[in-house]
Amino acid sequence: MESMQTKYKIGLIGFSIGGQVFHAPFIVGNPSLELYKVTARKPEQQQVLANKYPAALAVQTPDKIIDDPLVDIVVVATSNDVHFSLAKRALEAGKHVVVEKPFTNTTAEADELIALAKRKGRILTVHHNARFHSDFKTVKKIIESKRLGPVVNYQARFDRFRNFLRAGAWREQDLPGSGIHYDLGAHLIDQALQLFGKPDAVFADLRKQREHAKAVDDFEFILSYPTRKISLFGQMLAKEPTPRFALYGLNGSFVKPGVDPQEALLRHGALPHEDLNWGKEPEHIYGILNIVENRQDIRETIPSEIGSGQDFYRNLVGVLRGESALIVTPEQARDVIRILETAEQSWREQRVISLKDQLIAY
Repeated sequence: MESMQTKYKIGLIGFSIGGQVFHAPFIVGNPSLELYKVTARKPEQQQVLANKYPAALAVQTPDKIIDDPLVDIVVVATSNDVHFSLAKRALEAGKHVVVEKPFTNTTAEADELIALAKRKGRILTVHHNARFHSDFKTVKKIIESKRLGPVVNYQARFDRFRNFLRAGAWREQDLPGSGIHYDLGAHLIDQALQLFGKPDAVFADLRKQREHAKAVDDFEFILSYPTRKISLFGQMLAKEPTPRFALYGLNGSFVKPGVDPQEALLRHGALPHEDLNWGKEPEHIYGILNIVENRQDIRETIPSEIGSGQDFYRNLVGVLRGESALIVTPEQARDVIRILETAEQSWREQRVISLKDQLIAY
């Protein structure tokens, strides 16, 4: 698309946890990208930016990024309520756009952005970075090996423990797109779609369990397929660690504890391009494969794949240069939102909801 360009200037809108932890470290580690401008309104954000990324310019408003003709790519790493409006403005200004997940709050908004990106001839993608987690990559490899046989039950979960509400946290307010089902559930749905394709129907259980909770803090999605059941969970009251993944096939099972190490490293200030062991899991959280193979009981510890969050921006550069196909398409991200909307309908109406003709990428 723009193969002669050697470096693409990025404007990063949002420099809280999303911008600081999940985007800036991977942007600066890519030799084809330049962290050019960042919205940093708060003094503490400005201090972090000056200390870690002194070459980047701090600005107060998204306009200073969207209206800058030197910006090639706008990254929207804000609260969910303005994903749509900022992405729309950036596309209208002729920018390529990366949106933090969840893509939008509604399917209608997602469809509008997809149509706009096509009209403008711009790249639009969504940061479904959990596809590049070590645990998910390991599960994908296990399924592709076919050693489990046909998978009939698949369970994935993001369980955490915080039995109090965080003051001022927008994710815990009664707002569109808030709640852990939109936050963590979006990852789990995207991963399931990548592994198994389009489900036939969804049933959801969405609860507010902590004292004074205003947003969903416990969810279960059941995605129905003709020959398997997909169960996706998330909660905020899991004090004892739970398996990250559990797969049950006709030949046996695979259970994976622990979580991908990249987020913890990023939160402690590590940079992927400076760590030769980036994304490598400790052995004590390797998964266990327990199967019958050639009439023999086999129990193996499976070394985990290497987490590679940097692959998201590597892919974006490849697409810009016409060398790669987009890994995370906006249509795929849109289907995640459609399932989330349908899940909320399922819980309101207390019934299974068909997904026939509702998904466009799977």
